[in-house]
Amino acid sequence: MQVRVRKFAHILERFGLAMAGAASGLFVAIHVGSSISALTSQAFLLVMMLLGAIGFYLGIDTPQLAFPKTGSSTRSIDAAEFLSAVGTFLATLVAFFSVGVIVLRSEPDVAWTAVIMAGWVVGVAMQIVAGTIARTRA
Repeated sequence: MQVRVRKFAHILERFGLAMAGAASGLFVAIHVGSSISALTSQAFLLVMMLLGAIGFYLGIDTPQLAFPKTGSSTRSIDAAEFLSAVGTFLATLVAFFSVGVIVLRSEPDVAWTAVIMAGWVVGVAMQIVAGTIARTRA
């Protein structure tokens, strides 16, 4: 019984992360679409939401790599953990900025909008790569 409850809780957590990623993607898409008229389509909104959902589903809560014992001289960085952390931070940061722009009804320069879009794409890509690395080694 405990195993089923634990698995169900983990599935709920993963879907919650995916929904948070989709919402973040929606915020970024709304901001970018309101600034760049070529990106105002529903397809763009859907793609951004799907990328956010996939990125947050795969890239957050990745299985950690076991580090060698402290006496070992070989120390390495867990690429999946690093990419997951930086990607999550970057994607969430630009989503936060997008929400701020929307709420404050600000109109930043198109260059800032492009930076926000690039930050989102790079952050979500890092999450997807991190999740893929972590799951292929497990």
